[in-house]
Amino acid sequence: MKKLRRNFRRIRLALLFIWLLAFALLFLMPTVLTLTNSFMSETELTSNYGAVLGNVSGGSSYMSEEVNLKLIPDIVSFRQYITVLFQSPEYLLKFWNSVILTLPIVFGQLAIASLAAYGFYISRSKVKSVIFFSYIILMLMPYQVTLVPNFLVSESLGILGTRWAVVLPGIFTPLSVFILTKSMRRIPAAVIESARLDGAGEFKIFLKVCLPMCSSALYSVAILTFIDNWNMVEQVLILLDNVEKQPLSVFLSSINSGEVGIAFAAATVYMIPPVLLFLHGEENLVEGIAYSGSVKG
Repeated sequence: MKKLRRNFRRIRLALLFIWLLAFALLFLMPTVLTLTNSFMSETELTSNYGAVLGNVSGGSSYMSEEVNLKLIPDIVSFRQYITVLFQSPEYLLKFWNSVILTLPIVFGQLAIASLAAYGFYISRSKVKSVIFFSYIILMLMPYQVTLVPNFLVSESLGILGTRWAVVLPGIFTPLSVFILTKSMRRIPAAVIESARLDGAGEFKIFLKVCLPMCSSALYSVAILTFIDNWNMVEQVLILLDNVEKQPLSVFLSSINSGEVGIAFAAATVYMIPPVLLFLHGEENLVEGIAYSGSVKG
């Protein structure tokens, strides 16, 4: 009987593994295709995706040919990367525009959210629960809901059309405050009291005690914020009308069908920073998110 149960458990685990592997391959397929197709020549891409490219350029809704999805190029070509990295400076300019817009939002969120979370942690006021609940409500609202208010406020402040119109609203995000507040509430009150008895002030407790004990949550906030704002589109189109200041995420959609190889290469370059950041802090990301929901507020 035990052997039968053991075999049944192994079969169930094997089926679960196959099921998860199939889903993993399904989700990874677009990324893998983008990477491999970036090394294909324009001729090979046209022969593989001629139906799709003809449909896009011609405006017809009928495709008479089949699309050939290939993972391995016939001839490896680096011409697209040479064009993106050396011959067309506009791609690198848009890439650095993405960096200039994203990094201030990430560091600004870490600073503002950590201070707000510490305030929620040490506050004993009953109003705190109401404010924190409002943060959760705001967290459930999509960013598109606040685009019109952000537009009106940016226009009244005179920063509409500048990078500040994108950076300032991006700094104040409820999700970061929620994650860090939940993480700080895991810190034992005895640790804070011991630091106060030793003569430490609130700011020193915040820097020397709370932030080091919330390092995983801080890393989680940094990764989530970076990925979210690295792929920004709507806020840039509405709040930043200067095309020269727009990030690569917007510029990729304007590449026409005759430059599909360049589009694949630019997209691959664009994926490198978030992928490296995720691989570097994967454990901290999982730990920080798990801890943010493990303690009741």
